[in-house]
Amino acid sequence: QLQLVESGGGLVQPGGSLSLSCAASGFTLDYYTIGWFRQAPGKEREGVSCISSSGENTNYADSVKGRFTISRDNAKNTVYLQMNNLKPEDTAVYYCAAQRLRRETYLNTRCPPAGSFGSWGQGTQVTVSS
Repeated sequence: QLQLVESGGGLVQPGGSLSLSCAASGFTLDYYTIGWFRQAPGKEREGVSCISSSGENTNYADSVKGRFTISRDNAKNTVYLQMNNLKPEDTAVYYCAAQRLRRETYLNTRCPPAGSFGSWGQGTQVTVSS
């Protein structure tokens, strides 16, 4: 059974940093595109970032460009989201999701929509507040 587990969330002051991890079990992440999404109270789930199976292609939402960095270590079966210069509006539950794509080159221009991902983690809370 495919399973994704997020970790690394918590409470941080504005301007601070957090590093989220998305660990896979029951399958090998090597062939999967991974997306990070977030959902704030009362808001729809939004895409944050995505990364191709090799790590060669990445994309970010405009709201996090220059502050967040997605990466992966396939040897550890884990994908990371480094979040710097956090803002109160980054407060949300963060989810990672996985899917296999035939073509990943378009990831440089856009991430797949949330509805296309079949496997999801349970989420980790990120709260940015002073």
